[in-house]
Amino acid sequence: MQRWDRIEAFIEVVRLGTFSAAARHLKVSNSHVSRLVGQLENQLGTQLLYRTTRQIRLTDAGALYYEHCHHLFDGFREAEAAIDDLQRRPKGILKLTSATTFGERFVAPLVNDFQCLYPQLEVYMHFTNRQVELIDEGYDIAIRMGVLKDSTLIARRLCERREYVVGSRDYFEQNARPHSLAELASHRCLLGSRDFWLFDVRGSRREVRVQGRWQANSGPALLDAALKGLGLAQLPDYYVEPYLQSGELISVLDAFQHTDTAVWAVYPRHRHLSPKVRLLVDHLVANIGERIQHCHDHPGVGFQPPGRA
Repeated sequence: MQRWDRIEAFIEVVRLGTFSAAARHLKVSNSHVSRLVGQLENQLGTQLLYRTTRQIRLTDAGALYYEHCHHLFDGFREAEAAIDDLQRRPKGILKLTSATTFGERFVAPLVNDFQCLYPQLEVYMHFTNRQVELIDEGYDIAIRMGVLKDSTLIARRLCERREYVVGSRDYFEQNARPHSLAELASHRCLLGSRDFWLFDVRGSRREVRVQGRWQANSGPALLDAALKGLGLAQLPDYYVEPYLQSGELISVLDAFQHTDTAVWAVYPRHRHLSPKVRLLVDHLVANIGERIQHCHDHPGVGFQPPGRA
């Protein structure tokens, strides 16, 4: 046990920067911490710290020893926190961000249900089509769409997501339906927040640049423009499926439909996942499919394109 006490004293001195701070954290005297570190150095037969009146600095041996040992105590703390969490309900502030329309229509009602289960939580939801930096901006969870970029974040798939190229029946009365990606160049394309559309060509992801005289960073506005015959649009299933079923919109280029564009819950990578994050993600995974199906069965639920409420 003496060795562990010595290692812990050394780690806390390095982590907190002074012997006095380590002593306060360990609830012992400065001299006791100094004695433990000295005993560890004698035991290892090497100096671990350079000591001055103002600061401490690691020797090369000290840096190497700290790198190998501090993970052990991190693991101990994580184990204690995990046991503690088994006995606690989630609490504190839960910050979530999501793409605007998907978040408003599908995520927010489920988060509201979750807070009904855990009313001691403080919930903050932020809807934006900008990709938020979770760690830098202090968010616990983000709901992201499409193909994820390589990231240090952990991702759990919530549901599948399909992209459709659609036009109204009126539009196709005046324009031939495209059967190849090259034919898009002769069509009026309605642009969202990006200037390319995503397709699958013989199993490979293909980005196709499109052009048009209409652009908006709003999914409902894009849907409304397509319904009014202003051009072709590429929109995800949760926007268009009710209108495909009613015949108001017609899907084209289905042979090139890119299907590997799921909806994900992403969160920072920690050894120990907090209960509020773990339970909310489980709640979303378990219920998002039913929520989406409910909205498809009742198109009036949630958003309506402008002028169609």
